[in-house]
Amino acid sequence: MKTRKPLLALTLGDPAGVGPEIVAAACASPKVHEWCRPVVLGQPEVVRRAIALVKSGAELKVVENAEQAEPSPAAVCCVAAGSGDALQAPVGRIDARSGQAAYDYVVAAARLAIEGRVDALVTAPLNKQALDEAGHHYPGHTELLAEMCGIDDFAMMLYLGPAPPIRGRGGLAVVHVTLHTAMRKVFAELTQEAVLAKCRLADSFMRRMKDEQPRIGVCALNPHGGEGGLFGREELRVIRPAVDQGLIEGLKLEGPLPADTLMVHARDGRFDAVVAMYHDQGHIALKLLGMHRAVNVTLGLPIVRTSVAHGTAFDLAWQGRAEVGSMIEAIRVAVRLAASRKSNP
Repeated sequence: MKTRKPLLALTLGDPAGVGPEIVAAACASPKVHEWCRPVVLGQPEVVRRAIALVKSGAELKVVENAEQAEPSPAAVCCVAAGSGDALQAPVGRIDARSGQAAYDYVVAAARLAIEGRVDALVTAPLNKQALDEAGHHYPGHTELLAEMCGIDDFAMMLYLGPAPPIRGRGGLAVVHVTLHTAMRKVFAELTQEAVLAKCRLADSFMRRMKDEQPRIGVCALNPHGGEGGLFGREELRVIRPAVDQGLIEGLKLEGPLPADTLMVHARDGRFDAVVAMYHDQGHIALKLLGMHRAVNVTLGLPIVRTSVAHGTAFDLAWQGRAEVGSMIEAIRVAVRLAASRKSNP
């Protein structure tokens, strides 16, 4: 029998943002359908409007179960999720109704993945303030999905595949030790155990993408790597001991290294992954290298979840100008990870 292509659940994200149109545009891409069977989780009327906006000419097919989906570039399959309240919310603005819809979409899709009814989950961006105003107090997708999966050891990672300017054969991943938190809290959350845990997750992910043990560069926290303690002692007390323990475990780690030069070496192929100490330390550098190809991957979950690496872009929403490249790349990476999990559970 012919092997069925992997079934992916795509969420619309916040319907007031660019999520619906990038999902509709991705579903119109022939190469997406060469890789997988995408099914959209969302309010059908929102999907219908997005299809019209991107002018794909596709037909909307509402299906009761994801497994029934037979999508094509000419047919977008949608499983209804969320109420129609979001249809009354204004586009390009923060609104609790849109935040609730985004929450409903991702919860419905995640349940399908947890139950094994889809092979992977790909999410469009939500707005954290709208989510909060809807009564769901999560810093983002990452923490919500971790709670749904009952996981404490998880991480957010940004990934760029192997294409210029990234010279490494497996691409480049950046994993964050601390994530959606105020800068003043980073010092308290930065522990030896947290650094080492993220090194392990980076190693596990890049083994799947590279088929061999990756080389991982570990960022320093302070300028110039702390200058032997002159600019801070976190390198000596926290990061270096974590690296030493990782080396004992057999991980290929190097660090702590000053973040500015480390990212240059990583781009040039010396490292396959970088462990950053806080959100912007990793995000800014990777997005400068490939904003519209970057993919967000949640590590440590029992399901595959990828996402675009940008936000809701309210200033561009529902104008037909949103960049679809990150969504298509997120789908490609999800397919790769789903296949790797099947062959190496």
